[in-house]
Amino acid sequence: MHTTERVGQGVASARAALAGNPSDGYGGAVIAVTLDEFQAHATARAASEPGASPASELVAATIERFTRDHHPDGGIVEWDTLVPRGVGLGGSSAIVIATLRALCELHHVSLERGELAALALAVEREELGIAAGLQDRVAQSYGGLTFMDFGPGGGYEPLDAWLLPPLVVAWRGDTSADSGIVHGDLRARFDAGEDVVRRAMTRLADLAREARAALLAGDRAAFAASVDASFDARAQMMELDERHVAMIELARAAGASANYTGSGGAIAAVCRDDSHRDEVIASLREIGCGTAPTGASRGAAKPGA
Repeated sequence: MHTTERVGQGVASARAALAGNPSDGYGGAVIAVTLDEFQAHATARAASEPGASPASELVAATIERFTRDHHPDGGIVEWDTLVPRGVGLGGSSAIVIATLRALCELHHVSLERGELAALALAVEREELGIAAGLQDRVAQSYGGLTFMDFGPGGGYEPLDAWLLPPLVVAWRGDTSADSGIVHGDLRARFDAGEDVVRRAMTRLADLAREARAALLAGDRAAFAASVDASFDARAQMMELDERHVAMIELARAAGASANYTGSGGAIAAVCRDDSHRDEVIASLREIGCGTAPTGASRGAAKPGA
């Protein structure tokens, strides 16, 4: 008698923070969007011995934590990713989220989106000692455009991605940075009570809330200003790689507002319309950037409208 092998499938998309980052680990707020053209995929199968194919410390740690917390059998996980790595698009957390989703489907484990994000963070922080915040994992667990308030009484709010103006996400693979190192130093400075860091984090949280309000009001100029100001707040408290700053300056010179998407060097540029977005893309490609257009087209109809 033929029996069908049980498998579980999981997918998670890249994410681009737009405003408020990196205040998520400090009781702040962030607004971010996922990029479905860049995804991590995982397939989990039952096995007597857990493992990852190809070998991956991230996937192995995810299986180990899932086995300990949710199901003793774990499994073999095959995975791949199209998310550019090390550039600030949530590449590592996408792999973890995709793996957890595959394991959950394989073993019929149901996790709420917030629980999935918290478990993914625990994998990286507690199993691997990576300095990270909840933002990536929440954004990838919810998908689409999400406002995240990590302050007292805050929460996670899915927003309509069609509220966004045309955007460009850009990165350079030859300038990748270890976000864990960046965040580790920032955490130490915050915990030491460094005034410039604490003031910047408060400012960033306010900017994320302003960005949300601007989107809901249809005020794209105010939203763009919040994006610009988020980068400026980061620059006040951190020493930035001049190659990453050059991307911001180039986008701004082309008339866009711009901010880092994370701490690896990728940026998000806010454009006026599709034509302007094409101009910004052309400028960024001149210095070797990979680019991905996202956000709504001003002239396009919203699906279902």
